[in-house]
Amino acid sequence: MHDPNPEFEDDDDFDRPSKSQLKRDMTALQDLGEDLLALPESRWEPLALPEILSDALRAAKKITNFEGKRRQIQYIGKLMRKIDPEPVREAVAMFKLGHAQDSLRLHQSERWRERLLAEDAALQEFLNAHVDVDIQQLRNLVRAARKDAANEPEKRSGRAFRELFQFIKASEVAAEDE
Repeated sequence: MHDPNPEFEDDDDFDRPSKSQLKRDMTALQDLGEDLLALPESRWEPLALPEILSDALRAAKKITNFEGKRRQIQYIGKLMRKIDPEPVREAVAMFKLGHAQDSLRLHQSERWRERLLAEDAALQEFLNAHVDVDIQQLRNLVRAARKDAANEPEKRSGRAFRELFQFIKASEVAAEDE
């Protein structure tokens, strides 16, 4: 006779991850290995990676063949299973965050430069935001960059434009450090 409510036993094999989940985990470790490969070698040292993993990463940096590199990344993913991936994830995230912050800082400096060249009121706003700035040097740089921009394109040197950007960038860094 067929029992309509079969009792399930507790020792079913549902307590272990599925094969698909295991593959996703392996792929995630390979991706983490690729991200680790993108870091400079100086960032690997604080992670205290096993020597075999460090050697595999160095070897992967030298491989130019697509298929060879793919297989080396798979090997790195396999080696990553034997370590705690959290410190590596944190190091990669911090590195990416640093690049994003640098990029943001450069974009902010570029916006300041364009505003300083376009409008006179921006000079006072910049001085209010950056109190330790050499006012005379900033005014001279803005004046020289405006004068250079007014020239015909063939006669522009761009030097004042670049110097103004470097001055703004240094002021932004100094403001962040305080």
